Amino acid sequence: MSDRKKTVGVLTGGGDVPGLNPALKTLVNRAVESGFQVLGIRRGWGGLLNFNRDDPESFEHCIVPLDRQAVRTIDRTGGTFLHTSRTNPAKVNNAEVPEFLRGADYDPDAKGKHDFTGHVLANLAHLGIDALIPIGGDDTLSYGERLHREGFPVVAIPKTMDNDVYGTDYCIGFSTAVTRSVHFIHNLRTSAGSHERIAVVELFGRNSGETSLISAYLSGVDRALISEVPFDVEKLSQFLMADKKDNPSNYAMVTVSEGATMAGGQIVEYGQEDAYGHKKLGGIGVVLSDAIKQLTGSHIIYQQLSYLMRTGAPDSLDLMVAFNYANMAMGLIAEGVSGRMVALQGGTYTHIPISSIMQGLKRVDVSELYDSKEYRPKVRHVLGKPMFLY
Repeated sequence: MSDRKKTVGVLTGGGDVPGLNPALKTLVNRAVESGFQVLGIRRGWGGLLNFNRDDPESFEHCIVPLDRQAVRTIDRTGGTFLHTSRTNPAKVNNAEVPEFLRGADYDPDAKGKHDFTGHVLANLAHLGIDALIPIGGDDTLSYGERLHREGFPVVAIPKTMDNDVYGTDYCIGFSTAVTRSVHFIHNLRTSAGSHERIAVVELFGRNSGETSLISAYLSGVDRALISEVPFDVEKLSQFLMADKKDNPSNYAMVTVSEGATMAGGQIVEYGQEDAYGHKKLGGIGVVLSDAIKQLTGSHIIYQQLSYLMRTGAPDSLDLMVAFNYANMAMGLIAEGVSGRMVALQGGTYTHIPISSIMQGLKRVDVSELYDSKEYRPKVRHVLGKPMFLY
C-alpha cells in the first residue's frame, strides 16, 4: 500500500490584492497539519502552461514546494509571492505559446487561440497534484471551473478588489481597496480645497461600480459614477459646480469607476486584449476631467488611484477572510470534497458549486443603492443586508 502523501497545488491569478499571502500561509499550514504536501504554481495558470515535463530546469521556474518555513513570513506583506498572470490555457495567443509546444502544425500567423488544457492536465498528473486550489477572480476561476468539468478536483477561493465574483458577498481584497480609496480621497481634500478645484478620482472597477459606490459612500464625496449607469457629463458638471458653490472651501469631488461610460459614449480601453478578452481600462477620468473643464471653466485635479488601491498589507477584515477562506478550502480538500468555491453569503461562511461563477454577473443593485438622477450613493435600507450591503 502506497504511503505517498497527497499533494495540493495552489496558484494565484489575475490582479494582485492584499490578503493573498496570508491565504497562502494559512493554506500551507493547514495542509501540513492534515498530512498533505503543497506545490505552489508560479505566475497563475501560466505556471502550468509553461511547465515542460522534459526539461528539469522548468520545475524551478514554474513550481515551488511549500512548507511552513517557505511561508513563515509571507503574511506580513501584500501581493502574492507566487506571482501572478492573466494567462488562460484554453485561449493562448500565438505569441504566448511556449517554444516547446510549437509543433509542426504551429502557424505563427494564425489569428486563432490555442487550447492547451490537455497539456495542463498532463502536467498536473506528472507533478502528482491530487487537487488544486486556484485563488482569483471570475476570469481565473472560470478556468478552474473548466478543469473541474474535465474531472480534476478543484476548490476555488474568490479574490478581487472589485468584489464582483458571482455567488459570494465578499472577495479577498475588497475591504483593503475601499480602505485605501477612502484614505486617499480624504487626503486629496486638502489640495482640492486649497486650490478651489474639482477633484476627479478614478478607481478600479471594470464591470462593477461597487468600489466607486462604497468608497464614495464612506468618504462622503459629492458625486459618484459607476460602471452600471452611463452619465450625462453636462448634467454632472452642473451638479459639481453647485456642490462647489455650496462648499465653504469652494471645492467638489467625484469618484468614477474605470468602466464608467458617458451617455452614448464608449468605454475607454487601450492595448491588446488579454487571454480572457479584456483590454486595459483607465482613462475615463482624463476624458471626464477635460469635459468638465471645458463645460465649467473650473480647474481640475485628476487622480487615478488604480494600483494604489491594491498595494500594501491587508486590513484586518481581509486578513480575517483570507485566513478563513484558506482554512475552508483546505478543509474541503481534506474531506475529499471538490468542485466548490468558498464564499460568504448573508454574512455566513459557506461553499457553493464552482459552476455558480458562470451563472450570472455581480453588479451594483442600482435601484437600492444608487441615485441614477443625482449620481450619488443612496443607501436608505440596510436592515437584513450583509456588511457591504450585498
